[in-house]
Amino acid sequence: MKIRNFSVAMALGIVLVLADLLTKQWALAALADGRTVPILGEWLGLKLIFNSGAAFSFLNGHTWVFTILATLATVLLPYAVWKADRLPLKCTVAAIWAGAVGNLIDRLFREPGFGVGHVVDFIKYGNLFIGNVADIVLVVAVVILIVVVGREDARKGAAK
Repeated sequence: MKIRNFSVAMALGIVLVLADLLTKQWALAALADGRTVPILGEWLGLKLIFNSGAAFSFLNGHTWVFTILATLATVLLPYAVWKADRLPLKCTVAAIWAGAVGNLIDRLFREPGFGVGHVVDFIKYGNLFIGNVADIVLVVAVVILIVVVGREDARKGAAK
């Protein structure tokens, strides 16, 4: 059962990585002209940018820091998926892995070069920031992980 659950979780992770890569390829083709495509007025739209930092362009120009962190996550998180005791937790950790892998691929293989490539971002959230599918997956999975761990801690505390 453990191998089956691990396989299911990592398959989900791979599907999420592919979704990120495919949407980035679409954005490169469809939004290369620099225009902003409104979806929900000024609140949500599409605009292609290349980000050398993290969300909100945090640590812009320090891509290597994120390359190292994403590489560590890519290598270590499958072990955490294996060790997780329940399928929902395995899937949540696999989703975090997928978000890290999606952006790591950009950092490794996009311009300006290996390890310092810029991440393709194209989902524009008003005037706040522009992200991608990997970013959405990461944020949602981390929130779920916090909720799951918090509920487990509350359950353990109530059982005492």
